[in-house]
Amino acid sequence: MRTLARRSRGAGPLALVAALLGLLLALAPAASAAGGLSDAAATLKKGQVYVAPTMQDRFSQAQADALTKKIEKADKPIFIAVVPDSANKATILTDLRTLVGIDGVYGVWRGSDGFLAKADKGAMSAGSAERLAGAVSRADKGDINATLNDFVDQAVPQTKGHGVGDSGSSSIAWVIIPLVLVALAGAGVFFLFRRAKKRKEEQARAELEQLRRVVDEDITAFGTELERLDFNPRASDADDAQRADYSSALDSYEKSKRLMDEAKKPEDVKQVTEAIEDGRFQLATLAARRDKRPLPERRPPCFMDPRHGPSVKDVDWAPAGGSPRPVPVCQADADRVAAGLDPAVRTVDTEHGPQPYWNAGPAYAPYAGGYYSGFGGGGLLPGLLVGTMLGSMMSTPAYAAPMYEGGHGGYQDQHEGGDYTGADFNASDFSGGDFTGGSDDFGGGGGDW
Repeated sequence: MRTLARRSRGAGPLALVAALLGLLLALAPAASAAGGLSDAAATLKKGQVYVAPTMQDRFSQAQADALTKKIEKADKPIFIAVVPDSANKATILTDLRTLVGIDGVYGVWRGSDGFLAKADKGAMSAGSAERLAGAVSRADKGDINATLNDFVDQAVPQTKGHGVGDSGSSSIAWVIIPLVLVALAGAGVFFLFRRAKKRKEEQARAELEQLRRVVDEDITAFGTELERLDFNPRASDADDAQRADYSSALDSYEKSKRLMDEAKKPEDVKQVTEAIEDGRFQLATLAARRDKRPLPERRPPCFMDPRHGPSVKDVDWAPAGGSPRPVPVCQADADRVAAGLDPAVRTVDTEHGPQPYWNAGPAYAPYAGGYYSGFGGGGLLPGLLVGTMLGSMMSTPAYAAPMYEGGHGGYQDQHEGGDYTGADFNASDFSGGDFTGGSDDFGGGGGDW
């Protein structure tokens, strides 16, 4: 197994304080835990993958090393354990999270029964780890290596934070900590709030700039459509209704540019895409009037790419790895889907390469919300996005509150993935489920291991 990697980003005065407090809180349960659980936690703190000796005939050391390297290369707080049936099925995930003490995504394969995962909200959107575990388990049908690798591959782009750090000098640190704890306590509290505020501000600025490039492209495409329409309000065949449509579309275009210039935080983008959506509908109405066609129904934009304009119908379609659902599309995409072709999906640049906008991260919630939240009482978009990264986030109670309220939508004053918390974490924020209840229960008895 890999042992020591990079130092956690939490290293510093606050991290030392938090680490000591977390250690003190973790000592009691750790002392009474069976040797296997303690060994698992110790290994996960170093290499992020643990395989119980009795399970190495099913998941080899070489496979474990390869998975460790994959997680290490991704630099994400993802922790995987392969344990025997004797592991306590009711508490294994929560116990591991407590003993490892690091905000992250935790997955456990238990004996002959299967795989389940949980994640702290600071590391992954609520419920996402559980859904990913279910999807890869059903796809790989009992193949431990395939299941664990597929889970990590899917979890990496959705996981926030960084991997575990190098603790090679930890023994020295634990000697020094008691001597400086009192002096650091006061400074640590101030440092905590200042660091958290600065990190949120930096993240919001970065996400706004990411959104700015994408939204500017949408505004430019809208302006191009205005020019292509080649409408002259003074033309003899132009009537008052057409001039009103054109004026409204032009006003929306100018409004979208102004609002984007004034945007200070990612949530401000929602007003911009609302203006673009409204203007594109006015353009579609104007085009219908000029061609003497029936006026279009007010429908949401094409889900595949809002730049395609208002949708004309719903078609059954499934995103990669998801289940089919009816989505609103333009005529061109409806024809592509009917012909068995891929639709023209809107992709954006991310650190993991081009991704559909619905898999590009939580920054795109206000972007999509402006286009779609005005339809279906606000419930349309989460339904369209079921099974995607953005859909997972929008389906949580945090999304019901204003985005980025108090700093960053849904993440107020939370630890980020990879931060050391010890046993001091909110179990209700550690989403997913233990191996109890439901149709995917692990059978057999529990017991220590």
